Amino acid sequence: MAEAAQYSVIEALRDGRRVEIRALRPDDRGGFAEAAGRASPESLRRRFFAPRRSLTEQEIAFFVDVDFVNHVALVAVAEEGGHAVVIGGGRYILVHPGQAEVAFSVVDQYQGQGLGGALMRHLTVIARESGIRELIAEVLPENIPMLTVFKKSGLRQITKQERGLVHVTLHLF
Repeated sequence: MAEAAQYSVIEALRDGRRVEIRALRPDDRGGFAEAAGRASPESLRRRFFAPRRSLTEQEIAFFVDVDFVNHVALVAVAEEGGHAVVIGGGRYILVHPGQAEVAFSVVDQYQGQGLGGALMRHLTVIARESGIRELIAEVLPENIPMLTVFKKSGLRQITKQERGLVHVTLHLF
């Protein structure tokens, strides 16, 4: 989807800081890796379901090389010290026609500022325009902030807990 690859909006965080939410670009590779490196071990565990300190080069390539058809990714960019830095992101990956898995990550110092909800809103817009009917996610039960983002999305949702995970299905239509 050409429009998704050009997506860009400005959002205000709860504390008043302004961030750009835009399509991930190939030249964001370094910023993406730096953002992952700034995440706490707990944030990485909640995102990847296992303790870890960083992402491998292969994982970074997977997360950055998106086609904006089957794999759509947005990043949140803020100004820090006069430089634009990646502070979070969200993505969906098509798993079946009309259904995509969604995931988010926000650098710790920006958590609790409404960024996850903003990323969710913008990914929902792109997904609907692409004909996706459902977004699905697997979330650790203790990841209350992510479960709250889904609950506050306004989308009809079904949750099911099994084997230490919460399965969330969000209906877009």
